[in-house]
Amino acid sequence: MSFHISPSPRVRRSPFFNSTVADGVVSFSPYNRMLMPTGYGDPLAEYWRLINTVSMWDVSVERQVELKGPDAARLAQILTPRKLDRMEAGVGWYVALCDHRGVLINDPILLKHSDDHFWLSIADGDVLLWARAIAAERGLDVEVTEPDVSPMAIQGPKAEDVVAALLGESIREIRHFRFRPMMLDNIPLVVARSGWSRQGGFELYLTDGRYGDELWEKVKEAGQPYGIGPGNPNPMERIESGLLSWGGDTDDQTNPFEVRMERYIQLDAPDDVVGIQALRKIHAEGPVRHQMGIVSDTVTAPDYSDVSGAVLLDGEEVGRVTAQSWSPRLEKSVGLCLIKRSVKADATVNIVYPDREPAEATVVDLPFV
Repeated sequence: MSFHISPSPRVRRSPFFNSTVADGVVSFSPYNRMLMPTGYGDPLAEYWRLINTVSMWDVSVERQVELKGPDAARLAQILTPRKLDRMEAGVGWYVALCDHRGVLINDPILLKHSDDHFWLSIADGDVLLWARAIAAERGLDVEVTEPDVSPMAIQGPKAEDVVAALLGESIREIRHFRFRPMMLDNIPLVVARSGWSRQGGFELYLTDGRYGDELWEKVKEAGQPYGIGPGNPNPMERIESGLLSWGGDTDDQTNPFEVRMERYIQLDAPDDVVGIQALRKIHAEGPVRHQMGIVSDTVTAPDYSDVSGAVLLDGEEVGRVTAQSWSPRLEKSVGLCLIKRSVKADATVNIVYPDREPAEATVVDLPFV
């Protein structure tokens, strides 16, 4: 079955769109009102490429919300309950954004360029509107915009070699979650050691979308000796690694404590941080749910797509599976679930799916690999 995507100004094209089409993309998912490539026709090959060599991803849907001006640092702190007073320029930090209920509304990387210049590299959500509204209501002197910035990810054990071949040996000095501006011939970039996988790698933030196809071809050429090929944020690898997918693994009631983000919440953050009062209360009372893994031997055929279903313990619904996939390394079906905290590791549960037979599974701690 094939589908046609109707052209619309509401769905923006990536600077790398034509290159991904030329390289055989077969599926997209809407994300931040753009199209994110989600497959090139051979999920297992794409998975093993990420695990064993190197993969290049169009992740320009990972939009930047730019905070710039005298109150940029103050706005950044108001938006997140992670204390930023010791954050240095050239560093990216994983942060939680919460609403006034303490509910997680996004989990971006905050990149600090200077004391008056930050980017929020966001998951799928309206952070631009949220940040503008908070800035206006607090009367802050800061400009909140979406700049012309489009990330490409290079991920896998050979990623560093590819980026070194592309930009020089100095990139090996960039530490995890650090970044620096660089030029690749005439192409302006911000180069960060980061990415949504546990296999290591870099993200090249293209700061002029006119060079999308040129950058794609240069990365592709530099990566040929290392077996590079196109891919995407891989659902099998991310579930094995226990990486959070905001909006997939979370719902409209999920707080950071339920999804293993407690280390990024400082309860002594300033009192004017959005949601901090609610988070203090949630912490004192204890969260109701927690994120755990499930392993099933009853699903034997490889399944490469996220699957949701109700989790039952002794006939009672105790939570939901938020993502499930075949694990090539474990040769089992593995998944993530958000369940009552009373359900612990080693519990045997039943998963009831909307469109397949129920399956028995074991609850386990994360990550799987």
